[in-house]
Amino acid sequence: MEDTTTSAVTVPDTYNPNLLVTYKVIRGYSDAEYATDKVASLEWDLHNGRQSQKNVTTLQSKIDTAKEIIAEAYADSQDQDTLRAIAEALGIELTRTIEFTATIEVSGTVEVDLLEDYDLDDDITDNLYVDSQSGRIEIGDIEVCHVREA
Repeated sequence: MEDTTTSAVTVPDTYNPNLLVTYKVIRGYSDAEYATDKVASLEWDLHNGRQSQKNVTTLQSKIDTAKEIIAEAYADSQDQDTLRAIAEALGIELTRTIEFTATIEVSGTVEVDLLEDYDLDDDITDNLYVDSQSGRIEIGDIEVCHVREA
């Protein structure tokens, strides 16, 4: 047997689409303004805002796909000027992420208490770190190797 019941929307007794409501309008970091409007008008504004957000999400997804296509084709393309123009029009930065490894040799001194047990390897491993002064470089794994007295 098929279920043919439909759920009805129940409108509250106190609902008044013509009710005037005063609300705060926020525009960035400037001072807020106060506006008065009918509930029905606010409902349409909210609906239109939700639709606009859906459109933004869809368009951003398409731009992300275009970025992937352009990034893959750019190096081998004979028409880099066109790809660059498309990327610029869509606000796409032409970048790629490169994984790297680097070896850094560090020398220095450390003060140790002669009356206590001391493990140079543990002390250096626990206290030496690597950082980047460039926002473009992200440090992932760090491994301290070959700690020895000089």
